[in-house]
Amino acid sequence: MRETDFNVGYPSHRVPMMGRNAVATSQPLAAQAGLRMLQQGGNAVDAAIATALALTVLEPTGNGIGSDAFAIVWDGRELHGLNASGRSPAAWHPERFAGLSVMPETGWESVTVPGAVSAWVTLAKRFGTLPLTTLAQPAIDYARDGFPVSPLIGQLWQRGYDKLQDQPGFTDCFAPQGRPPRTGELFRNPAQARTLQEIAETEGESFYRGALAQKMAAFAREHGAALTLEDLKNHRADWVTLLSHPFAGGSVQELPPNGQGIATLIALGILEAWEINRYAPDSPQWLHLSIEAMKLALVDLDRYVTDEDHLEFPAEFLLSKDYIRQRAALIDPDRAGDFRFGSPQQSGTVYVATADASGMMVSFIQSNYMGFGSGVVVPDTGISLQNRGAGFSLDPDHPNVVAGGKRPFHTIIPAFALDEQGQPLMAFGVMGGPMQAQGHVQLALRIMLHRQNPQAAIDAPRWRVVQGREVVFESTLDRNTLSTLRRMGHNVVLEDPLSNYNFGGAQAIVRDPQGFYIAASESRKDGQAVVF
Repeated sequence: MRETDFNVGYPSHRVPMMGRNAVATSQPLAAQAGLRMLQQGGNAVDAAIATALALTVLEPTGNGIGSDAFAIVWDGRELHGLNASGRSPAAWHPERFAGLSVMPETGWESVTVPGAVSAWVTLAKRFGTLPLTTLAQPAIDYARDGFPVSPLIGQLWQRGYDKLQDQPGFTDCFAPQGRPPRTGELFRNPAQARTLQEIAETEGESFYRGALAQKMAAFAREHGAALTLEDLKNHRADWVTLLSHPFAGGSVQELPPNGQGIATLIALGILEAWEINRYAPDSPQWLHLSIEAMKLALVDLDRYVTDEDHLEFPAEFLLSKDYIRQRAALIDPDRAGDFRFGSPQQSGTVYVATADASGMMVSFIQSNYMGFGSGVVVPDTGISLQNRGAGFSLDPDHPNVVAGGKRPFHTIIPAFALDEQGQPLMAFGVMGGPMQAQGHVQLALRIMLHRQNPQAAIDAPRWRVVQGREVVFESTLDRNTLSTLRRMGHNVVLEDPLSNYNFGGAQAIVRDPQGFYIAASESRKDGQAVVF
């Protein structure tokens, strides 16, 4: 059979999509699943759920039925935040991991209770208009009948197989021919189709209390793991109050810890204090201040953020005006710095953005954490389990230390922005572990402050702070700018955005004042925005 070359050989240009209804996500067929719900009379929440369900089939390299999820919903009047991340097994404690310096990243000892199913069910019950069985149908069809593996996912599938092929159940599910599927090859997962059908018909009850829960618990017992039926029964998704910070005349909204969204707000607060609007985007000074602000935010994130129930002080303390000013004063405008965490006074992945003609908008994210996650797949179910337990610390003095029934630190974060009148401006997100908070800052700067269209903002060269003075830039950034940053003391590392996925994918839907939406998706990857 003649094979097609799927390599991206030339730079390509993509324009933003515009319409009264929109879906933007990382996989074209999944975006079409969401669009189908809108065309059938569903709303933006219905579209987000259908897209998320389809992504568990079409992009198993980043998420699955055993993932966690978070969401921000604008219902037409106000915002709602949902934390559907799972907690650790009740039997976990530091002594269980004695002798290790860090938490395991693969296998059963990295598995926490999956929360994504509870996100779909909770959102559908509160805001959805179509039955869950209808929302799940595109995903079920793709799992049963097959889908062609897209280029990026094919490459990531091979990487995941090389790493996880010996984990329980992985090869039987994701490499049934003894190898991962190739790009362009049809892949079927009939067990996942049956599981999705059961989840939809029981509205998630089977997954947390019924037959599917019993299969997960039994497989855990078989391998000496801590996860129990009781752990699954005790899971709940929580509606939470969003954290907010003013920026560029409007505001950016993030979910509170256990996620890293607060780092975005800290960095944007510092940049407002420095009047970042004085500098042109992509100029050396603009980049320098952005990087330094992000460094300050990340050291506080690393020191303080954990399960909201275990924080040393309310998260809002990190966003107080006085504290933000103190942190901003540490930046040298001419020189890169190394920073330590401050002392505030105590006074992940796949992403989906949807919007409909009624004004409802959704920012939704779900993830296994590292690629396929733990690598553990429950036999005959297609349930691949996340490795969010790797997000815990083993430092007994750290607030994020592992414990039973506790949510770990999370990388995945959806984001939302309001305009000057407190009306919805944008649902947006960036995938890619520690890149996410940094990506939120970069998109907010470009779209909110500099009024760039969302596709240009997504396609612009990105950067990410690694540690100390080391900053990794996409190799497409201007060479003279990079030279200036080196002279300022930044340890500049270059990576090719087309061959390295560490800059994450991004999607955004921006609401135009005239009543339509401008949608954009990552052109470096397989993402797509669809509208009508």
